[in-house]
Amino acid sequence: MLQQDKPEDFVIATGVQYSVRQFINMAAKELGITLAFIGTGADETAVVKAIEGDKAPALKVDDVIVKVDPRYFRPAEVETLLGDPSKAQLKLGWVPHIALQEMVIEMMESDLKEAQRYALLKEHGFTTTVSNER
Repeated sequence: MLQQDKPEDFVIATGVQYSVRQFINMAAKELGITLAFIGTGADETAVVKAIEGDKAPALKVDDVIVKVDPRYFRPAEVETLLGDPSKAQLKLGWVPHIALQEMVIEMMESDLKEAQRYALLKEHGFTTTVSNER
């Protein structure tokens, strides 16, 4: 993309659409968490319905772990978004090499390792800052 003679805009996407709910369920599944979505719109929450394994020791059944926050609504929200990578495929020969499910697994493995390191430090009396922003 950066080595093209003439600058152009390219969409890098899989061309496959997923909902935020599907993404949340994929991430929860990697931790052995089964969720139920309750409510609608700005009042919707995701509640823990079952936990399998030991990857989520701080959670318990009926914990609310996701809430909709209207502060993050876009003023001109569209109903659906789907990236079209055809120009990148045609002009650059670019194709996606990882599916969303694979990326979610990698993300959750990384976040779990970080959480385990934090818990170990805390257990041994060290104070650390946990950042929700990267």
